[in-house]
Formats: sequence, C-alpha cells, structure tokens
Amino acid sequence: MTNGIDVEVSVGERVEPPVDPSRVEAAVRHVLRAEGVSIAEISVALVSDAEITALNEGYLQHQGPTDVISFALHDEGQPPLGDVYVGVDQAIRQAAEYGATPADEVMRLAVHGTLHVLGYDHPEGAGRTESEMFVRQEELLKDLLR
Repeated sequence: MTNGIDVEVSVGERVEPPVDPSRVEAAVRHVLRAEGVSIAEISVALVSDAEITALNEGYLQHQGPTDVISFALHDEGQPPLGDVYVGVDQAIRQAAEYGATPADEVMRLAVHGTLHVLGYDHPEGAGRTESEMFVRQEELLKDLLR
C-alpha cells in the first residue's frame, strides 16, 4: 500500500447506479478523513442483486440479497484495507421504504460499509439505530448531503 488514500469505485455488469460513482468515491474519502485516516485502500463495488446474493450466500451463509457487505482485509495496527459491496437493487428498494432517494441510500451504504472496514460494528435488531456506528453514519451522511 502506498502513502495516501486510494479509493476505487467499480460498477458491476447490468447495474445502473442512481448516483455518480465519483460521489461514492468522495463519500468514502470523507469518511476516512473524518475518522482521521490518512493512509488507506478501499474498493467499492456497486453490484446487482445476483452479485450481492452470491457474496451473501458464499461468505456469510445468508440467503438472498442484502444491502451492503464489507471485508476488512488488514490486520490490527495496519492502515485500513478493505472491500465494500453495495447492492444497488436492494438500496433502491430500501430507499422507498426509508423515505430516502436511491442516490442517498447508495451513499449511506457506502458510508456504512466503510465504517465497517474501519472496525465499527452494530447490533442486529432493535438497538441498531441507536448504536454508535449508526449515529456516526448518519452524521457523516448529513455532512455529505449538504
């Protein structure tokens, strides 16, 4: 890994993201800066239901599509290195459910996945939206959407 922050955003086949990939890159960079990270390598893939379902079932043993999957690939004490997969189809469905725009929801999931790479975690279920990670995610997203 070289010095600095390296962020790469890719778009999967047959995926039409509702937000420009450059905005997703900017969101990841914003999270890293806000968290005091000056050296990192993060890739974000904007993928279809089929792609995220394969990852969800293959790596997490969960059935069906999900919204975001993150893999932290660095050891403790090393600069952050990770992959974030955002399920665009699921993000679009969730946006309507949560009263957000599809673009905002993709950005939220990119922020969420990046925080996971940085070591944040949250409980499942009822306490999720009150967790430190969720609160931080929403603060960062608010900054981005101004």
